[in-house]
Amino acid sequence: MVGQSPLDPSESRTAVLLEPFVHQVGGHMSMMKYDEHTVCKPLVSQELSFYESLPLAMRQFTPQYKGIVSVHLKKDSLGNLTLIASPSLQTESCGRLDNAIGDSSVTIWHKCKWAASTGAGTEHSLVKWSHTQLTKTFKDSCPGKMLLRTDLQYRTDSLLEDANRNQPERNSYNPWGLHCHRQHLNRMSSKHNENKLHQFLLLENVVSKYNYPCILDLKMGTRQHGDDASEEKKARHIKKCEQSTSASLGVRICGMQVYQADTGHFLCKDKYYGRKLSPEGFRQTLRQFLCNGNHLRTDLLEPIVLRLKALLSVIRKQSSFRFYSSSLLIIYEGQEHKENAAPLENHLHFQKTNCTPSHGTNHSRVDVRMIDFAHTTFKGSKCNHTTYDGPDHGYIFGLENLIKILQNISEGK
Repeated sequence: MVGQSPLDPSESRTAVLLEPFVHQVGGHMSMMKYDEHTVCKPLVSQELSFYESLPLAMRQFTPQYKGIVSVHLKKDSLGNLTLIASPSLQTESCGRLDNAIGDSSVTIWHKCKWAASTGAGTEHSLVKWSHTQLTKTFKDSCPGKMLLRTDLQYRTDSLLEDANRNQPERNSYNPWGLHCHRQHLNRMSSKHNENKLHQFLLLENVVSKYNYPCILDLKMGTRQHGDDASEEKKARHIKKCEQSTSASLGVRICGMQVYQADTGHFLCKDKYYGRKLSPEGFRQTLRQFLCNGNHLRTDLLEPIVLRLKALLSVIRKQSSFRFYSSSLLIIYEGQEHKENAAPLENHLHFQKTNCTPSHGTNHSRVDVRMIDFAHTTFKGSKCNHTTYDGPDHGYIFGLENLIKILQNISEGK
C-alpha cells in the first residue's frame, strides 16, 4: 500500500505528509494542511452530502470542495505519529481537484512529531517541534507566522485559565489547532491500526491568500445539536446555548486570532472564553477582533457588513436548510495598507477595548465563509432525519444581531 513508511524518496510522488493547520481557531475536529491552498478534515457523510448538493448562491460563502483523499496513520520506530495522505488512492470525486493540487501533492512536508509516551513530569506535554522544523513550517505557511514563537513547547494548561479564571490576553501563537490535532491522533491510534484507510474531505484553504490572517470563528444559530444527537448530547448542547450568547443573540464566539501590530504577535481566544461572554462581552470581543493594538480598524466594518448582508439575503432564500452546529468565519488581512496605519500611542489593555479609530480610504481585504456542515440538514439530503420548512430562522437571528452590533460599532455606539 502507498505510504507504508515515513516519506522516503521512492514514494515522494504518491504520498503527502499532512501537518496541523496552524490557523484553526475553533471547532473540535482536526483540520490538516494538505498543500498551500488546500486543507483536509475527516469525512462525515452528512457534510459530504451538503457539499455535493451545495446551492449555487451559497458557493461564494463556503470553501471550495475539492474532493476526497485516503489517509492513514503511521508510527515510526520512535513512536511518533503522522498522518499520510495517498492521492493515488483517492476516489473518483477527486477528479475535481484543481491544478494547484497536482504539483503540490508531491511536496514533502516537514514531519510533525508527537510524543507517544509520557513519563513523570511530562503529563501535560503534547508536542515538541524542533526550532528548524517549526520555523520552516511557519515560513512555508505564510510570512506572518515567522513572528510566532519558534521554540514552541505546547501545554494543555495554556488553553485553560489562570487562578482567576481568565485567559492570557496575549499569545504569540494559536495553540487550538495543535490541541485538536493531538486529540485526533490519539483517537485514531487507539481505535485503528496503521493499515486502516480513512477518507478525508479536501477543501479550499480560505486563509491562504493572507499574510497575517485575522480570524473570528462564530458558532451560528440558537440550536447546536443535530437531528441525530443522542438525548444526552442534545441536553448538553441545549444547556451550552442557554448559558451563552447563542440563546440571546443567536451567535457565540468559538475562537479567534487577531494580529497585534504593536507586539507582532497574534492575540488568541478559544471556545471556552466565548461561552462565558455576556451579550455586552460579546460586543466588546467583537470590537477587540477589529483592534490591531494601535487602533480600531474602522476600514473593515463596511466591507464586513456588506458581505454579511449578502449572506443574509442568500440564507433567507434557502428553504429546508438547517445549519446546526455550523460556524461562520470572518477573515481579514492583519497587515494594513500604509495609508491606513496609525502610529502606536500606548500599549493597550484589550479588556477595555479602547482602540482609537482609524479611517482608511481603501476597502480592506475581508472574507466571510460558512464552514462545518456535519450536522446540516436539508430536503433531499442523503442523511436527512427531519424535513423542515422555510429558512433557518435561528441562523438568520444570529446574522441580524451580528450585523446590528457591527453597525453600532461603526457608529461609535
